[in-house]
Amino acid sequence: MTTISSEFSEASKKIAFDTKHRNTIQFNIGRYDKAVEKGMARYGNVQLAKEKAAAVKRDVLAHWDKYLLQFEENALANGMQVLWAKDSEQATEYLKQILFDNQARLLVKSKSMTTEEIELNEVAESVGCESVETDLGEFIVQVAGEKPYHIVTPAMHKSKEDIAKLFNEKFNTPPHSTPEALTEYVRQLLRKKYTAAQVGVTGANFLIADIGGVSVTENEGNALMTTAFPKLHIVIAGIEKILPSFKDLGLFYPLLAAHGTGQQITAYNTIFTSARKFNEVDGPDKMIVILLDNNRTEVFADDEAYESLACIRCGACLNGCPVYKTIGGYTYNSTYSGPIGSVLTPFLKGFRDFSHLSFASTLCGKCVEVCPVKIPLTDILLANRRKAVEMNLRPRAEKIAMQGFQFIASERAKFDFANGMVKNLFVSPFNWMGWGPHRTMPKFSKLSFSKIYEQKNDV
Repeated sequence: MTTISSEFSEASKKIAFDTKHRNTIQFNIGRYDKAVEKGMARYGNVQLAKEKAAAVKRDVLAHWDKYLLQFEENALANGMQVLWAKDSEQATEYLKQILFDNQARLLVKSKSMTTEEIELNEVAESVGCESVETDLGEFIVQVAGEKPYHIVTPAMHKSKEDIAKLFNEKFNTPPHSTPEALTEYVRQLLRKKYTAAQVGVTGANFLIADIGGVSVTENEGNALMTTAFPKLHIVIAGIEKILPSFKDLGLFYPLLAAHGTGQQITAYNTIFTSARKFNEVDGPDKMIVILLDNNRTEVFADDEAYESLACIRCGACLNGCPVYKTIGGYTYNSTYSGPIGSVLTPFLKGFRDFSHLSFASTLCGKCVEVCPVKIPLTDILLANRRKAVEMNLRPRAEKIAMQGFQFIASERAKFDFANGMVKNLFVSPFNWMGWGPHRTMPKFSKLSFSKIYEQKNDV
């Protein structure tokens, strides 16, 4: 029987040795690495900034209910409508009703991973409302019929040649169009969508408790356009996005930009506190915020995993992860990929189907090193692995193998019993199955280290 875990294994084997994919990802992440290096160099003490950000986020988790209720109180006072969604089903029911009430036939949306959680585009289409992505990368993957490949860079897996070919097939643009020409084509297409849409949808990088505000950061200006023309602005935000104070943005904006793209600060940083006021010309007539739980409180209830809710979705852990850089974003089969996805997805979508993701890590610690809010990702991955074993979700063969290794490795005499020839014979099948055929198992020495040491030192 095919399982999500087996699909992950098969997809990983296939993509790991796709040289075209590997070259595209290495090129794009290489550019990211250079940009981030420059971004970090702007800091006098980046570790101190990360420690302060981590402290703010831990304070949020310690007083989560207080800050969320404060946000709701202030948002309502500002004239927003606030809806609480327990799960994606409830969020989509809200969305369907809102679109129906507003007779919406077209919505434009800015980049948002939270909307991907609830499959907003598909939900809108199901009630007869066209949903158009306005972020260039998101637009590209939508046209290709795909999901975002990366938290920050959704079309990272596509080269400029891939995109030119795609647009030629879909829009009949010249087959060898330059990135500039393709961008201009999309710009002109989207302008018509902005002015015709009844609804604009955004996510939220941060929810600001003390002013009841929604902060959205972007580099293309598409979120501003998304909210400028439509009469209704819908915000869909995870409840973990809360920050205590407006003043915290001075710390978090540069950290998010430096770790996400290497910039000193993103090009557009907007704080929405209400719909259009009576003396304002632009903006929506109404603003609705949907606060999404979707098992985030399950993560919070776990003493070992709760710190993962501090994540600000900068994508740094993905770019640093050797596993992500090898198997790519789609193999995870989840909204969130990479180390943070491997930590969160078992809680968000169930350990039975997704506990295998916590094993998709070398535990090298690079994700912990680069995280701007100091999430102990490797510790949580190990805790998730233990939970999977305790739930009897791991293959029986793995359990037998580990018990065998425990028996052999528990005493030096057992470990030394088999010579190198026997060990090499035992592992040789892995050159064709499991590890192979693209890898070669290392050769064991004829004698173990302890035996060689004894001989050399006459022990």
